[in-house]
Amino acid sequence: MLVVAAYATYRFVDSTPEAPPPPTVETQPEPARTYRHASFAGEAASADARALADWVVDSRDNRNMSFAIIDKRDAKVYVFDAKGELTGASPVLLGLARGDDSAPGIGLKKLSEITPDERTTPTGRYVAEPGVNLKGEKIVWVDYDAALSMHAVRATNPKERRLERLATPTPADNRISYGCINVPTKFYREVIMPTFGKRKGVVYVLPETRPARAVFAAWYDVPPPSGPSTAALTLR
Repeated sequence: MLVVAAYATYRFVDSTPEAPPPPTVETQPEPARTYRHASFAGEAASADARALADWVVDSRDNRNMSFAIIDKRDAKVYVFDAKGELTGASPVLLGLARGDDSAPGIGLKKLSEITPDERTTPTGRYVAEPGVNLKGEKIVWVDYDAALSMHAVRATNPKERRLERLATPTPADNRISYGCINVPTKFYREVIMPTFGKRKGVVYVLPETRPARAVFAAWYDVPPPSGPSTAALTLR
């Protein structure tokens, strides 16, 4: 007898129900970055001074302290409160020699020992504090170790014509000091002393022989106000 075996073909079907799709999550766009800006209150200033002031305010690099910016190329100081609002600006007298570094050991030398090429006003960021000099006069120490200070102008040597230099309209003749920052007496009394005479503050000295951003490494660009929404943030 011939026996024929029949083979059935089976197809297995997975009857497990499909998982429902994950719920759709609507992502909200990130809010636009808002920036803070310094106010120069209509005072003329260089692009570097404005950009540095904006960065200081936006980054809070001043650590909630009043601050000042010394623009050596324009021989001018800008003083701001902790929020970045200008409280005053004035011409200044600076070191006789061009340069952005202090001479080695300059803070230990007598004035008579300092050579003309060593009479520089060094650049950088300084935490300034009130103090007195050897004559008992009130000054603002910008860098004590380098004997760098900010003080009222002294017209002790008529040949230097310091008062006349401050009064001229250009910065061309504002280089005469041993490195210290000289300001008009009235400005020192009404702006500098109320700002730095009782507490610490930050002083930024812009360079004149190298790019400013090479000195302040953390400096970044702060976009200018683009409309009412950003302009309203200024000084808030």
